[in-house]
Amino acid sequence: MRDLSPPARDLARLLRPKSVALFGSGWAENVIVQLRKVGFPGDIWPIHPKRSEIAGVPCLRSIEDLPSAPDAAFIGVNREASVEVVRTLSGMGAGGAVCFAAGFKETEDGSGADLQDRLVEAAGGMPILGPNCYGFLNALDMVTLWPDQHGLVPVSSGVAIVGQSSNVAINLTMQARGLPIAYVLMAGNQAQTGLAALATAALRDPRVTTVGMHVEGFGDIRAFEAMAAEARALGKPVVVLKAGRSAAAQLATLSHTASLAGASTVASAFLQRCGCVEVTSLGAFLETLKLLHHGGPLSGPKVVSVSCSGGEASLMADGAEGTAIQWAPFPDATRQDLRDILGPIVTVANPLDYHTFIWGDTERMTATFSAVLGGGFDLGVFVLDMPRPDRCSQAGYRCAVDAILAARKATGARTAVLATLPETLGEDLTAEFEAGGVTVLHGMADGLAAIDAAIRAGRLATSPEPALLAHAGAVGTAVTLSEAEGKAALSACGLRVPASVTATDAEGIVAAAGTLRFPVAIKALGLAHKSEAGGVVLGLADTQALHAAAIRLAPLGTGLLAEEMVEPGTELLVGVTRDATGLLSLTLGAGGVQAEILRDSTTIVLPTPREQVRDALMGLRIGALLRGFRGRPGADMDALLDAIGAIARYAEAEASRLVELDVNPLIAGPSGAVAVDALIRLEDA
Repeated sequence: MRDLSPPARDLARLLRPKSVALFGSGWAENVIVQLRKVGFPGDIWPIHPKRSEIAGVPCLRSIEDLPSAPDAAFIGVNREASVEVVRTLSGMGAGGAVCFAAGFKETEDGSGADLQDRLVEAAGGMPILGPNCYGFLNALDMVTLWPDQHGLVPVSSGVAIVGQSSNVAINLTMQARGLPIAYVLMAGNQAQTGLAALATAALRDPRVTTVGMHVEGFGDIRAFEAMAAEARALGKPVVVLKAGRSAAAQLATLSHTASLAGASTVASAFLQRCGCVEVTSLGAFLETLKLLHHGGPLSGPKVVSVSCSGGEASLMADGAEGTAIQWAPFPDATRQDLRDILGPIVTVANPLDYHTFIWGDTERMTATFSAVLGGGFDLGVFVLDMPRPDRCSQAGYRCAVDAILAARKATGARTAVLATLPETLGEDLTAEFEAGGVTVLHGMADGLAAIDAAIRAGRLATSPEPALLAHAGAVGTAVTLSEAEGKAALSACGLRVPASVTATDAEGIVAAAGTLRFPVAIKALGLAHKSEAGGVVLGLADTQALHAAAIRLAPLGTGLLAEEMVEPGTELLVGVTRDATGLLSLTLGAGGVQAEILRDSTTIVLPTPREQVRDALMGLRIGALLRGFRGRPGADMDALLDAIGAIARYAEAEASRLVELDVNPLIAGPSGAVAVDALIRLEDA
């Protein structure tokens, strides 16, 4: 794979400083309080022209009084002053700075954009985080360049959380789920240092096992790809919670493809291409990071669930629907062992309800759990909720805790305890389980989502090539090609289209159709959605029928197109769209007039290998039709893949101008694949 990495600034001094300078008053004082609270071992140098001390630490009067260039600085002054402080720090060789002030590019009217450019210019080669940034927490080295409370405790290893929203980050540090957090790194506006650069810096710390990213915007796509490639090389999973999944984030579009391939769909396809595992909630984010920290991705999908309740077993079974989790059956030997231990009353099935009649018999519970964990599953999950200790006694539940820990020790199998509710397993017991090699998952929905994510993390296929990029940002003035123009352009790239003729009126189209073989179809040109507008008539058997239809359709558009009918087959939609990041994505799905109703589609980021296109097609519900269904012949898959390849070649050739492309339907039959309709929008040159 070719090197994708842009020139990178070294963030080591900033993130692991031996000395810290602080500028400002109130916010700087908050940072000093946090530094002293965690026992930061380095030098703390507050700078203020009027104060003699801040939070009990003597102040320097000016930046010139610093004894040496600080490794890190927190700049808590106003936005204009921040630029000058950054310039001076850069000039003296400081290791980096957090720019706390707001009022830069994030302003609604954009008035701070020029000031943000000045800030970046002032920084030069010195790394800066922000502006509009809280800073970072380092629980490995006890560094808290952070102007607020947080919930971190010292750790020797753990996960790194990277994001832009400081409020979300603060909330995540307050988790009571036993997740060891090593770093919290905020990027703010990403004026200079983006999410990918922060994630890369964390990945390079050998004490970091996994990186979790709360992504609002990818920023530099190439930097993100390079970060993901380095994560794969290091064997460290990257978990992403992508914000902005709503339909409101989509560009204004004309095609069926664009309505199916929204911003979130393209983002998900890009993350999968990069080998990142995506989750959709904060709870699943935390639980996935925890499961990956304790053992990495799962080696396979075979999971066993164990509980003493039929209701819990049913909830586990139902909750796994639509995930990668497979409730694999017990091997024969394991099933017999369980029957011998549990007797004839218990039905030995996965998920397993072992009933309560062995509850309190730690020896039999250990034997049961050991037999389950010896069954060769990729993960053994024990559903366990404890009584709340302020109102109840937990003594009667100790048997389950001891049996699970003993079974894990005896078998060495990968093991998790899952609490159906996050609050029913406290931090002390979580720590005890994790000391015994058992991961605790808090909340059934979040826990199952984490298991699903860990399975997906173990089998993500990545692309060796960088994603195809057009220019990012809003689309400028665009032109829509006529169907005839679009088909001609695609045909030049190798796409098969029906023989056709065009004319401006009914008499002209009848005269031109003498070269065609009947039956034919006629269409009104200049309509984005011809079927919905009544601008298509199919199966015209002769010139009289063609003339009558042409008279009716001519007023609807800017011209007429007549083409030979195509033999029946499976109707597909094949399209390409460009999103705001510049990514070009290929969408494949059920086509025809029901494309948006069926919503049977998948999206891949271009370029993509032929094998991935084939796998994507077979993963659709209409894949059964392409293979052949109930005596109906299947499609010529080589011809279909050739047709999709031709569409992709056109998109790649026009990447700098393409806004959206929609071939719908592409009819795939036993004798080939033919594009019946095409819509192409290009940005005006």
